[in-house]
Amino acid sequence: MPIPKDFSLPVRMSAKERALSQIQRWIIDGTLQPGEKLIDAEMAESLGVSRTPVREAFQLLEVQGLVSMHPGKETKVTNIEKNDIFKMYSTMAALQALAAEITASIIVPEQIENLRSINSEFANAIKNGQVYQAMEVDEQFHNYIVELSDNPYVATFNTSLQIHIRRFKYVFLKQPMTATLASIEEHEAIIKAFENKNSDEAHTLMKQNIIRPMQELYDIL
Repeated sequence: MPIPKDFSLPVRMSAKERALSQIQRWIIDGTLQPGEKLIDAEMAESLGVSRTPVREAFQLLEVQGLVSMHPGKETKVTNIEKNDIFKMYSTMAALQALAAEITASIIVPEQIENLRSINSEFANAIKNGQVYQAMEVDEQFHNYIVELSDNPYVATFNTSLQIHIRRFKYVFLKQPMTATLASIEEHEAIIKAFENKNSDEAHTLMKQNIIRPMQELYDIL
């Protein structure tokens, strides 16, 4: 199990939180591969914590669906199932479309400009070939809209789904980036719908923005 040595640990976090945060990141970015066996003693040594917080982190990661635990046997990173893409993205599309619909009726000009600024940063990252930064800024754009909708239920489920979708995005963004350029224009169309206070249009455009990459990702896996 190739555990990295040159990484920075988060500060002001408990041992369990540090272990959870780092192991989750390694699973999402592919450092820990699907199906890979996780050994608590090795993880504990690498993270500079005891085995107890690592085991507690494993339990939380199992709840998130990122690892599978078999007491007395082994703990493994869960596999990525191709058909799960449709289940996750379609659910995410529904949640984000609802958030966009709500936001369109309550957003203010300053917040619209914030979205435009985020989309500009997103465009620059794509054009400069900064694939992972582009992914993070894209999430920032969508999360900001979810935040503006002021619906904690949408926010909670959105966060849970995003963890799994991020794993797929790491696969997707290693491919040629020409298709991703469409997201810049789609984001701008969503912003214009917000400017026009058009909830139905915002709903439709947001759903399209989520569903399109779902099909592209499915085709390359």
